[in-house]
Amino acid sequence: LDDTCSCGSCGYPLNLTSSNRIATSISSEYRKSVEKGLISFLSIDLSRFTQVDEVHCFPVSWGRHRSKTKLLCRKCGVHIGYGYGDAPALCGFDSPDSSSGAFRKFTIKIRALQPSDETDRESFGLTCHRWLNIQNLNRRSLQFPCSFGIVGPSSLSQSCTDINSFHLYRILARFQHLEYLSLSGCVEILDSALSYLKPYGSKLQTLCLDCCFKISDYGISLVGDGCPFLTTISLYRCSITDNGLEALANACLALRHVNLAYCSCISDSGLRALSQGCHELQAVKISNCRGVSGVGLRGCSSTLVYIDAECCNLEPVGIMSIVSGGGLKFLNIAGLSCSNFRNGLEAVGNGFAARLKILNLRMCRSVTDASIVAIAKGCPQLQEWNLALCHEVRVLGWASIGSNCHNLKKLHVNRCRNLCHQGLQAVRDGCKELSVLYMSRNSRISDTALELFKLYRCNVEIKAEEVMSIGPNWDSIDYDEST
Repeated sequence: LDDTCSCGSCGYPLNLTSSNRIATSISSEYRKSVEKGLISFLSIDLSRFTQVDEVHCFPVSWGRHRSKTKLLCRKCGVHIGYGYGDAPALCGFDSPDSSSGAFRKFTIKIRALQPSDETDRESFGLTCHRWLNIQNLNRRSLQFPCSFGIVGPSSLSQSCTDINSFHLYRILARFQHLEYLSLSGCVEILDSALSYLKPYGSKLQTLCLDCCFKISDYGISLVGDGCPFLTTISLYRCSITDNGLEALANACLALRHVNLAYCSCISDSGLRALSQGCHELQAVKISNCRGVSGVGLRGCSSTLVYIDAECCNLEPVGIMSIVSGGGLKFLNIAGLSCSNFRNGLEAVGNGFAARLKILNLRMCRSVTDASIVAIAKGCPQLQEWNLALCHEVRVLGWASIGSNCHNLKKLHVNRCRNLCHQGLQAVRDGCKELSVLYMSRNSRISDTALELFKLYRCNVEIKAEEVMSIGPNWDSIDYDEST
């Protein structure tokens, strides 16, 4: 530890030296400390830490106290360890002395450190071999610093070009029990790096490759060869084709959650291979996949409960294919505006989607009353329905919602041009379980009609906000046959 350790979170040098380490006698006490993941020092460079004092009063020698100072990395603020000492101040009157001389010892958490130089990694591991071995065995998840959990403009700007094949090899070789690995945002990682998954990644269950633009079908085939027990994979904006999906479906038969959003090169052929090969499939995201019409999901398993197909070029026969499994609970087909969908959504209410609970039809501007009536009658378990910007829904559609949607709790009607007083009254009188109504900029609704709604349904919260996305997280969906 000769000035080789840095903060494990940000890499800031901490200037810890072995000459100041308390290890004069390698006793059982010392070994227990290492097993707990702690190293003790007589002195450290306090300029490298932010100090937060914690004072504890004791009944012995009234008015005295023992100080315990939390040591945080000065750069990123992560907790590194503690400084201990006996300060002579009176409890409640003076602050404890935080100078280096006031401390009897310092304890540093091993897991909060990392070697500063590549050449020091072996010696660092030998110093705390027992603890690192425990850490290696216990670690189940890993996310690189450049990774992001929520995709958006801010996260896309955080990409890191330093992660390469060597880094991935070292990580996988050390942590051989990983079940979750996120490489999202590692834009420079190549197909060849994924070859290390075969000897070291056999226990992986979740793999995130969002925005790994240089990963191709070959890389996806390596994922299939190396991760046979994979249940979740996210390939947002990856440059894969139907060939990669077919290879994945043939190798990873236990796949349950698949994110293919913005994968512009896939089509119904790839979806067919996925739905026919993976019989435990539960959630699929294909939003903004313009080459998908939906027919690739024909005959899908009843375990498929979540489909996000926003802004896809879906056809009426594709809608029928999507709901053909009979187990769907969440469906997002927002953004349909083609004229052939004026009555094309009637397939959702034909009996195959009877278990549907959340439906997003936002910006389906051409959908008419015929589709709304069919859905309202055919989906009795519907709990949330987004109809914002559905301009062709008129009195007949709103009346059907009021008459048939007895379990509806949330309804979105923002900017619906043909929602009038009579339609609002039908919703008010019919949807007895309604708790939240999202409405704003409805030009045909007067203030008087809105006040009457509030008077009759004071238990309903009216929100002016317009919600773009509804429903649960795609990767947390679980198939439950009883619901």
